Amino acid sequence: MFYWIEETLKEVTRENLNNTDKQYVAVLTFEEWKANRDSFEMGIDIDPIVADIYTTKAEVNYDSLTGSFSIPNRKKFPEEDAKFAFALDEKGIVFIDDKGTVNEILNSIKLTKKWKLPSLERFIYDFLDQIIKDDLRLMEKYELELNEIEQTIMAEEDSFPSGRLNQIRNDIRDLRIHYEQLIDLGQELEENENNFFKQENLRYFKMFLSRMSRLHDNSASLRDYTMQLRDLYKAHLDIKQNRIMTILTVVTTIFMPLTLIAGWYGMNFRYMPELEWKMGYPIVIVISLMIAVGGLWFFKKKKWL
Repeated sequence: MFYWIEETLKEVTRENLNNTDKQYVAVLTFEEWKANRDSFEMGIDIDPIVADIYTTKAEVNYDSLTGSFSIPNRKKFPEEDAKFAFALDEKGIVFIDDKGTVNEILNSIKLTKKWKLPSLERFIYDFLDQIIKDDLRLMEKYELELNEIEQTIMAEEDSFPSGRLNQIRNDIRDLRIHYEQLIDLGQELEENENNFFKQENLRYFKMFLSRMSRLHDNSASLRDYTMQLRDLYKAHLDIKQNRIMTILTVVTTIFMPLTLIAGWYGMNFRYMPELEWKMGYPIVIVISLMIAVGGLWFFKKKKWL
């Protein structure tokens, strides 16, 4: 697929690219790139390999700027990232993709974007923007879900979704790493070491970096929030266990004197006068009740119950 960057992306043939000074966008498979890379005159000696793509990055070469994208699947974490490579110079940009990810992004750009001042820089900005276009909404969704988990903890419900909390934390971690890589890529573009971009158009990359910085800060805050929720849940567990231990301690303390009485009069020595006393049994009952009620009153007064 080949396009001119005009008011919108205009689909053309490969031959059209050679007969004009218009900036272009090309999408090739890895095999097509191997067969036709010399025709783009970018001076690239190393072919990108899908298996070697692990990160989103950009590298400055003598006659070109090359790099790769590794884009997390926002809908199905943690499936394998969408991976493709690219190469660009002042004439245009070539995407090298076997999976169709780039074509999906370009179709979205064609449907939603029209440019009053078309340029390669503006196209790159919109391409990068398509990658992160729904991320703010995704962050809001995660925040609402985390708020619900917090309410669950505060309500002291037993059904704490610890597995889901771990999954959200891992998803946000992957996004935060991806944002860091996009920031590095944007900085390479803004640096404009080979002067491929017009100075007045570098503002697009500044805009992108500003947006990425906000998303990165948002993801870092949400990840901290997940850690705070885990700590909050542990604190509530500790409080619950402390309450249980307090009740057990109170019960044990109240019944210790009663155990002493039972043990004392269970010795059955021959000359224990209380054993033959007519009022001995009811008196022991009354004393036991007084000890239990007195112990409960004491603990209530001290607010230990």
